[in-house]
Amino acid sequence: MLDLDAAEKQTTDRLCEEKPGYGNHKKETSVGRQRLARQSTADCSGDEGIRLRKLNGSSVEAPSYQNLHRELLLSHKRGLLLEEKPELKRVLEQRRLELHKEEEMAKRRPSDLETELRKRQQKMQEYEQEEIRQRENQQKIPEFVRVKDNLRRTQTSE
Repeated sequence: MLDLDAAEKQTTDRLCEEKPGYGNHKKETSVGRQRLARQSTADCSGDEGIRLRKLNGSSVEAPSYQNLHRELLLSHKRGLLLEEKPELKRVLEQRRLELHKEEEMAKRRPSDLETELRKRQQKMQEYEQEEIRQRENQQKIPEFVRVKDNLRRTQTSE
């Protein structure tokens, strides 16, 4: 009987050593060892095998996860993540802002300065278009006619 208890104890100790946290809470009394041995054989033995149970907040990846989370929070506080928006979102935001500005400009009445500047711009465009038309007309005229006109001008100017 003692040999069976000792054999069970050795196998359960070997199996339970793989589980973190087991073995630290065992009592030193022989009666306590037998009770724990029987309980641990019931816990450790079974068709399902050894189940490792994660304790809250004590995973292997916890320190790296905590460091990453801390770094993320710090960079968020500093505002470093604002630059890291996806390009598509940034472009869409810019377009939305531009459209909003254009709508506001269209809604409000133009000032006197703006109207005067637009009038001048229109006059300049008309003048440039007129010059372009004159050049095109001169290019359509045959060369001998242009030379003849130039000769007449030089004779009259002398």
